[in-house]
Amino acid sequence: MSPYNDTFKALADPNRREIIRFLKERNMTAGEIADKFNISKPSISHHLNILKQAELVDDERKGQNIVYSLNTSVFEEFMRMLMDFFDWDNNKGTNDKQKK
Repeated sequence: MSPYNDTFKALADPNRREIIRFLKERNMTAGEIADKFNISKPSISHHLNILKQAELVDDERKGQNIVYSLNTSVFEEFMRMLMDFFDWDNNKGTNDKQKK
């Protein structure tokens, strides 16, 4: 089983991708994230748990709040895997098949 299965699963949902976009800008509490969506707080919690399981998001308790942040190292590793998968040439911005 691929170590990236959880990552693909987490990124498959548009709500989770939107959460990641928000966390790219700044760290946020679950309440701050929930305020940006028109879905229930338990649904936000579910999405955050899937993102944590995929290690795309970290959480840290600060007083009574849990603050969520983006785990950029996992994103970097995932992007490297995708670039290798598509045989992406970083120097040219194309893959080998496009060169032929």
